[in-house]
Amino acid sequence: MIKGLAISTVWVLDQDRAKEFYTEKLGLEVRTDMTMGEGGMRWLTVGAKDQPDVVLTLMVPAPPAMDPESADAMRTLISKGVLGAGVLATDDIHGDYAKLRERGVEFLQEPQERPYGTEAIFRDDSGNWFSFTQEREGGLDFDKVWAC
Repeated sequence: MIKGLAISTVWVLDQDRAKEFYTEKLGLEVRTDMTMGEGGMRWLTVGAKDQPDVVLTLMVPAPPAMDPESADAMRTLISKGVLGAGVLATDDIHGDYAKLRERGVEFLQEPQERPYGTEAIFRDDSGNWFSFTQEREGGLDFDKVWAC
Protein backbone atom coordinates (compact mmCIF):
# COMPACT_ATOMS: atom_id res chain seq x y z
CA MET A 1 0.00 0.00 0.00
CA ILE A 2 1.27 3.49 -0.81
CA LYS A 3 2.23 5.37 2.37
CA GLY A 4 2.94 8.78 0.78
CA LEU A 5 5.36 10.82 -1.32
CA ALA A 6 8.98 10.24 -0.28
CA ILE A 7 11.16 11.58 -3.14
CA SER A 8 10.56 14.17 -5.84
CA THR A 9 13.06 15.05 -8.57
CA VAL A 10 14.08 18.61 -9.31
CA TRP A 11 16.05 18.85 -12.56
CA VAL A 12 18.98 21.24 -12.19
CA LEU A 13 21.77 22.44 -14.49
CA ASP A 14 24.65 22.10 -12.01
CA GLN A 15 24.53 19.97 -8.85
CA ASP A 16 27.23 21.91 -6.97
CA ARG A 17 25.44 25.22 -7.54
CA ALA A 18 22.09 23.60 -6.71
CA LYS A 19 23.49 22.16 -3.46
CA GLU A 20 24.65 25.63 -2.45
CA PHE A 21 21.32 27.23 -3.40
CA TYR A 22 19.10 24.70 -1.63
CA THR A 23 21.20 24.58 1.55
CA GLU A 24 22.66 28.07 1.95
CA LYS A 25 19.81 30.14 0.51
CA LEU A 26 16.74 28.01 1.25
CA GLY A 27 18.07 26.44 4.45
CA LEU A 28 17.41 22.80 3.50
CA GLU A 29 19.84 20.12 4.65
CA VAL A 30 21.80 17.62 2.55
CA ARG A 31 20.46 14.11 3.09
CA THR A 32 22.64 12.23 0.59
CA ASP A 33 25.57 13.21 -1.63
CA MET A 34 27.20 10.21 -3.21
CA THR A 35 28.32 8.88 -6.57
CA MET A 36 26.99 5.53 -7.65
CA GLY A 37 29.87 3.52 -9.06
CA GLU A 38 33.11 4.90 -10.45
CA GLY A 39 32.26 7.92 -12.61
CA GLY A 40 28.59 7.15 -12.15
CA MET A 41 25.52 9.22 -11.44
CA ARG A 42 25.65 11.60 -8.46
CA TRP A 43 22.78 11.03 -6.02
CA LEU A 44 22.22 14.39 -4.28
CA THR A 45 19.20 14.84 -2.06
CA VAL A 46 18.07 17.64 0.25
CA GLY A 47 15.16 18.11 2.60
CA ALA A 48 13.61 20.25 5.29
CA LYS A 49 15.01 19.65 8.78
CA ASP A 50 11.57 19.06 10.29
CA GLN A 51 10.33 16.75 7.53
CA PRO A 52 12.74 13.78 7.47
CA ASP A 53 10.52 11.53 5.34
CA VAL A 54 10.45 13.73 2.18
CA VAL A 55 13.47 14.57 0.02
CA LEU A 56 14.16 16.46 -3.19
CA THR A 57 16.58 14.75 -5.55
CA LEU A 58 18.64 17.35 -7.42
CA MET A 59 19.39 15.67 -10.76
CA VAL A 60 21.16 16.89 -13.88
CA PRO A 61 19.35 15.77 -17.04
CA ALA A 62 21.76 13.32 -18.63
CA PRO A 63 22.16 9.65 -19.44
CA PRO A 64 21.51 7.11 -17.98
CA ALA A 65 18.36 8.79 -16.59
CA MET A 66 17.40 9.94 -20.10
CA ASP A 67 18.69 9.82 -23.65
CA PRO A 68 21.00 12.65 -24.85
CA GLU A 69 18.33 14.31 -27.03
CA SER A 70 15.83 14.41 -24.16
CA ALA A 71 18.52 15.68 -21.78
CA ASP A 72 19.30 18.58 -24.15
CA ALA A 73 15.60 19.43 -24.44
CA MET A 74 15.18 19.27 -20.65
CA ARG A 75 18.18 21.57 -20.04
CA THR A 76 16.68 24.09 -22.47
CA LEU A 77 13.30 24.02 -20.68
CA ILE A 78 14.93 24.39 -17.26
CA SER A 79 17.09 27.34 -18.30
CA LYS A 80 14.05 29.06 -19.87
CA GLY A 81 12.25 28.85 -16.52
CA VAL A 82 9.42 26.79 -17.97
CA LEU A 83 9.38 24.08 -15.29
CA GLY A 84 7.59 24.43 -11.99
CA ALA A 85 9.16 22.25 -9.35
CA GLY A 86 6.59 22.28 -6.55
CA VAL A 87 5.24 24.03 -3.50
CA LEU A 88 7.31 24.70 -0.41
CA ALA A 89 5.33 25.39 2.74
CA THR A 90 6.05 27.93 5.45
CA ASP A 91 4.29 29.16 8.57
CA ASP A 92 5.75 32.69 8.26
CA ILE A 93 5.48 33.78 4.61
CA HIS A 94 6.37 37.44 5.16
CA GLY A 95 9.30 36.79 7.52
CA ASP A 96 10.70 33.96 5.40
CA TYR A 97 10.17 35.94 2.18
CA ALA A 98 12.33 38.76 3.63
CA LYS A 99 14.95 36.30 4.87
CA LEU A 100 15.22 34.50 1.52
CA ARG A 101 15.44 37.78 -0.40
CA GLU A 102 18.32 38.84 1.85
CA ARG A 103 20.06 35.57 0.95
CA GLY A 104 19.72 36.37 -2.75
CA VAL A 105 16.71 34.26 -3.75
CA GLU A 106 15.09 35.67 -6.92
CA PHE A 107 11.37 36.15 -6.37
CA LEU A 108 9.04 36.46 -9.36
CA GLN A 109 6.11 37.42 -7.13
CA GLU A 110 6.02 38.93 -3.65
CA PRO A 111 3.55 37.42 -1.14
CA GLN A 112 -0.04 37.71 -2.36
CA GLU A 113 -3.33 36.47 -0.96
CA ARG A 114 -4.76 33.44 -2.75
CA PRO A 115 -7.80 31.25 -2.03
CA TYR A 116 -5.50 28.68 -0.43
CA GLY A 117 -3.27 31.07 1.51
CA THR A 118 -0.49 33.58 0.97
CA GLU A 119 1.87 32.74 -1.87
CA ALA A 120 5.15 34.05 -3.23
CA ILE A 121 6.91 32.64 -6.30
CA PHE A 122 10.66 32.22 -6.64
CA ARG A 123 13.17 30.55 -8.93
CA ASP A 124 16.09 28.36 -8.03
CA ASP A 125 19.49 29.05 -9.59
CA SER A 126 18.72 26.75 -12.54
CA GLY A 127 15.43 28.46 -13.44
CA ASN A 128 12.85 26.13 -11.82
CA TRP A 129 10.07 28.04 -10.12
CA PHE A 130 8.48 27.18 -6.79
CA SER A 131 5.36 28.34 -5.05
CA PHE A 132 6.26 29.40 -1.51
CA THR A 133 3.03 29.22 0.44
CA GLN A 134 1.58 29.76 3.89
CA GLU A 135 -1.68 27.84 4.02
CA ARG A 136 -4.85 29.78 4.86
CA GLU A 137 -6.30 29.05 8.28
CA GLY A 138 -9.76 27.56 7.85
CA GLY A 139 -9.08 26.10 4.40
CA LEU A 140 -9.97 27.44 0.97
CA ASP A 141 -11.72 30.82 0.71
CA PHE A 142 -14.66 30.55 -1.68
CA ASP A 143 -16.29 33.80 -0.50
CA LYS A 144 -14.88 36.10 -3.18
CA VAL A 145 -13.76 36.10 -6.80
CA TRP A 146 -9.99 35.68 -7.03
CA ALA A 147 -7.86 37.13 -9.81
CA CYS A 148 -4.92 35.17 -11.23
